[in-house]
Amino acid sequence: MPIAPAITDIEQLKSHPALARLLEWNAPMVQAAKFDREELTIWIEKEAIREACALLRDSADCPFNYFCDLTAVDWYPSEPRFEVVYHLLSIAKKERVRLKVRLDGSSAAIESVTSIWPSANFYEREVFDLFGVRFTGHPNLKRIMMPDDWEGHPLRKDYPVEGYR
Repeated sequence: MPIAPAITDIEQLKSHPALARLLEWNAPMVQAAKFDREELTIWIEKEAIREACALLRDSADCPFNYFCDLTAVDWYPSEPRFEVVYHLLSIAKKERVRLKVRLDGSSAAIESVTSIWPSANFYEREVFDLFGVRFTGHPNLKRIMMPDDWEGHPLRKDYPVEGYR
């Protein structure tokens, strides 16, 4: 069976509860959306990620009450260089949504969501350690995988294969 083409028109996706709620709340903060292979991805302005996460967690239509994962992607040498990716699940509705935030390489910082989902703590520390993305307002932002005296962030695409010498 062939795979259906991705839908990237926000007008066609407005019926999805997560996107509808975010557009109702603050439409300019939604940069783009994509529905592909039964998964919805929404790109959010970095200034609004914390509020968007709280809004989706507390939504009556489709409460995304489970924080699954947070990771990052390095698109070096392109700008914006980084994408921070949040995976959320609504247990009641059996619905998933992926939120993405684009960050410039020169100012790779975003607000922490640990006040909304305490389980984001270690994911944010991992992304900080391996990619160098800073999470403002994080309660304990320090290295979690690499030694404290390690130079650089090993999952950045411009990091030397054999490390700095």
